[in-house]
Amino acid sequence: MDIYYDKDADLKYLAGKRIAVIGYGSQGFAHSNNLKDSGCDIVVGLRPDSSSVAKAQSAGLEVLPVSDAAERGDIVILLTPDELTPGIYKRDIEPRLKPGKYLAVAHGFSIHFKKIVPPADVNVFMVAPKGPGHLVRREYERGAGVPSLLAIAQDPSGNTKQVGLAYARAIGGTRAGVIETTFKEETETDLFGEQAVLCGGLTALIQAGYETLVEAGYSPEMAYFECLHEMKLIVDLLYEGGISNMRYSISNTAEYGDLTRGKRIIGPEVRRKMKEILAEIQSGQFADEWMAEAESGKPNFTRLADSEKKHEIEEVGSKLRDLMPWLASNKLVDKAKN
Repeated sequence: MDIYYDKDADLKYLAGKRIAVIGYGSQGFAHSNNLKDSGCDIVVGLRPDSSSVAKAQSAGLEVLPVSDAAERGDIVILLTPDELTPGIYKRDIEPRLKPGKYLAVAHGFSIHFKKIVPPADVNVFMVAPKGPGHLVRREYERGAGVPSLLAIAQDPSGNTKQVGLAYARAIGGTRAGVIETTFKEETETDLFGEQAVLCGGLTALIQAGYETLVEAGYSPEMAYFECLHEMKLIVDLLYEGGISNMRYSISNTAEYGDLTRGKRIIGPEVRRKMKEILAEIQSGQFADEWMAEAESGKPNFTRLADSEKKHEIEEVGSKLRDLMPWLASNKLVDKAKN
């Protein structure tokens, strides 16, 4: 496995190149501001009616319609939602991809599943920070960085890797380390992690634990603290030093319960379901399902999201967090700015 740091990345490969950042969501916000602070020549591409136009302009960024930004960009990085990217690409990007330009992404979904197919004479690379954009920005501002992934899909110019590494350095990635991978590996492992562990698995486990305690007669407040609030304490220990570090920090009673009960919860049936989910990702079934959902107006997505927002744990948590105002200080997400 190849890992690259600042010493391996030369910003000269971005010299004389204008970078068009398409989108100003979580990643677009971070990339564009980090690039600007690294001295890069950038422009942000947005719909004229986008609510993000004012946010980007207030950060001192030049904003143009997407097609104009793509025309002016030597490097065009698509940081738009996966479900919107094919339409944006076909309408505003593809007609402006002259030979020798660089098309970049921060997630391999659209390229790997061929939802967009760039011309063969265009360089294609991915720089994927392994963290949300708001964290990418915060770490950069404090002189650190978020570990990132680099992958090359097309390299007609012969220097796409060097350009990708320079880009990674400009957003702070090489401060923490950039791992070289493939579009396939990044895309499939990322989707699996989100669905089975980090988001889908975790939220379902939290809700199931909360419901089990409340149904057994314990107070919702106690259930919230035990199954959701304290999750951050455990995750911080895991992030800092892995599973052994977490087990070193907790009590012997907690560790014994962990060692003897954890695999009763996550047993053979869960592992079988994980393999099913991975197979759906690898075959492209999930990608096709998600794109079809988006094209139909996201009815199932909207129904499920609205239902989850009404879960009792959300109401209980909101009330309890109001009693802890310090949680609001130094938040990663400030919806007024990013």
